[in-house]
Amino acid sequence: MNWITNYVRPRINSIFSRREMPENLWTKCDECGTMLFHRELSGNLNVCTCCGHHMGITPRARFAALFDGGVFTEVAVPAPTPDPLQFRDQKKYPDRLRAAQKTTGEKEAMLVATGEIGRTPIVAAAQDFSFMAGSMGMYVGNAIIAAAEQAVQLKRPLILFSAAGGARMQEGILSLMQMPRTTVAVQMLREAGLPYIVVLTHPTTGGVTASYAMLGDVQIAEPGALICFAGPRVIEQTIREKLPEGFQRAEYLLEHGMLDRVTPRTELRDDLITITRMLMGLPPAVKADLPAPAPAPLAIEAQATDDAEK
Repeated sequence: MNWITNYVRPRINSIFSRREMPENLWTKCDECGTMLFHRELSGNLNVCTCCGHHMGITPRARFAALFDGGVFTEVAVPAPTPDPLQFRDQKKYPDRLRAAQKTTGEKEAMLVATGEIGRTPIVAAAQDFSFMAGSMGMYVGNAIIAAAEQAVQLKRPLILFSAAGGARMQEGILSLMQMPRTTVAVQMLREAGLPYIVVLTHPTTGGVTASYAMLGDVQIAEPGALICFAGPRVIEQTIREKLPEGFQRAEYLLEHGMLDRVTPRTELRDDLITITRMLMGLPPAVKADLPAPAPAPLAIEAQATDDAEK
């Protein structure tokens, strides 16, 4: 054995076998600057374990945590006419759609699904802010109508998670027409006597706030969520005055009676189960309420033998 065997060879092997460290293992919290390990962050539903800041979460990840066992069934949404206005700014509208689809892996900005939470059947819809800022276009309108129709057909409550920058400018007036369309969809639930629960997440702005996002029977928001029609910066520039601290945030709206409650994401599922069952006239949910397993045949025979001997 010599220094070539003991030192040089292991050194060469370590150089050639060195693995690159993935760049997505750590996420920096926007609020407190803490570096969070990706598994720890996803396990806490994208909520900072240090300061409680709520980061964005995809509809699929939200549904996986919401539904029992993470099991849900997607609801088909009718596809609208592609690029009805032949709109083009710096890019063509179809090119922007394809880029968003490639980035997010989703067809559009809203996902609709059915499943159970706490053994309570529901229909759920969630907007994806990472898909063109969750903007409300014809597809989103179709998705909400499909969710309402499914809820009426199955006689289930509808829970909607909003997250949007407003209407989609590339569809012009057609995107604004989704405001009355979705209002009619909510009215369908009212007439069927079914609950409509809205969870407002950061941010919920523009025409979304002016329509289906503020029409719930129960209005819940995640902590720190920006909820408004026009943003604080626009209002400040218009009235030329400094706005109050926390203006248009979830806690501010709760204090002024526009929300029913502000609930952290990690506690949201239990709240939704309780509220949904109460509105549906069901008894309170019982945790770990699985039926007792049937006695094994051998145990039954042994019991019968003991009884006979007695």
